[in-house]
Parts: sequence; structure tokens; C-alpha cells
Amino acid sequence: GRVSVARGRQGPCAAYGAACSASLVANHGSMRALQRRECGAALSAGVNMILSPTTMLGSATAGFTSVRGRSHTFDARADGYARGEAIDAVTVRRADGAASSSAPRMVGSAIRQDGRSASLTAPNGQAQQGVLTASIADAAMQASEMASLEAHGTGTALGDPIEAGSLSAVFLSQPHRPREPLVVGSLKANAGHTEPGAGLAGVMKQLVQLGHALMPPNA
Repeated sequence: GRVSVARGRQGPCAAYGAACSASLVANHGSMRALQRRECGAALSAGVNMILSPTTMLGSATAGFTSVRGRSHTFDARADGYARGEAIDAVTVRRADGAASSSAPRMVGSAIRQDGRSASLTAPNGQAQQGVLTASIADAAMQASEMASLEAHGTGTALGDPIEAGSLSAVFLSQPHRPREPLVVGSLKANAGHTEPGAGLAGVMKQLVQLGHALMPPNA
């Protein structure tokens, strides 16, 4: 809202309180607004700044954070996540015309809630499978077309195995499996868990990788 006031923008505007997925849910809203032609361009942003020890103390007391101070994503050493800071923003426009053909594109999106699980913070494998299947369908793609996947990957002994199992269940059930191994990673292993900014941070990582892949060899 403050950005809209400062820049004089009057399109759809909303703040999303969806915890770790907040910036991704905001980006989902941006894509839907563009698809409905409610606006010509959309800005999604996620911010996490560690300005007080209170949240850090609460997370450590609850056993969420790593005693080693690092997110060991999909690693036998996984014992929790390391907190990180981020201020990230993505501008999305409709891919109208040939000028947009060479730019990285977002072609599908889906959001879901875990519903009932073992606890408030425990993931639900069935729900994870559902949102992944829905996002592939929304993009009108096949799983075999995917080369890499940015996982939530917090580096916890509970969450990582459930997520890995969900990914396996979806991709092994597809009629056309990828010929090459699917590369699965998480920015949290390098930048920590940026909480409300985590989703878009992962998207930006993938867009940078895709941009490099599309870049001419001599560029």
C-alpha cells in the first residue's frame, strides 16, 4: 500500500499473511490479476529483517532453528533452519508480442493449504503432492519438461523427507518421466530461511538460472 501511494498506482493491492509462503502467494495474486487483465504489470515483494532478538529466541526455544547455525537442506545433518534476511521484489508483465519471447516466463501457479497434519508446522505430504500437480497442470506442462525444482527445503529432519517423498510420488506417477535427473535444491542452504521473503527469493534464484541458460554464449 505504501508503494502504491508513493508511486501513484491504483491497481489491485493486498498484503498477504501466509507465513513462509507469503511472497509466493502474493506473486500468485499478481499472476491471476494479469491473467484477468486487472492490470498491465504487477509487483510482488517479500521482506524479512532481523531487527529484534525476540523472534530468534522464540524460534530457538521451539527447536525450529539449527544449533549449527546453518540450513542443511536434504542433508543427514539437518537439525533446523538458519534465519536469513531478504528484501526481494519481482515485476511480472503479460508476455504480449515477440519482444517478450526471450525473457524468463512464469507460466503456471497454484496455492494450497496443508489442512490437517501432525502439528501446526508439520507438512502434509498429500497436500504437497496436490499443489505440485496443480501447478504443473496450470502451466499446461508435463513433469518431464522440468529441469530443476526449487524446494521449500528448510533443513529439518521432519520436513525434508516428507517433501522429498512428495516430489518422488508426483514425478514417478507421471506418464512421461524426465529423461534427465530432476535437479532439486533450495536457496536456504546458502542464504538461510528468509521467512516471508523465502518464496520469492527462490523464484528469483530460478529466474537467474533460467536467464543464464537463455543467454547467448558470447553475451
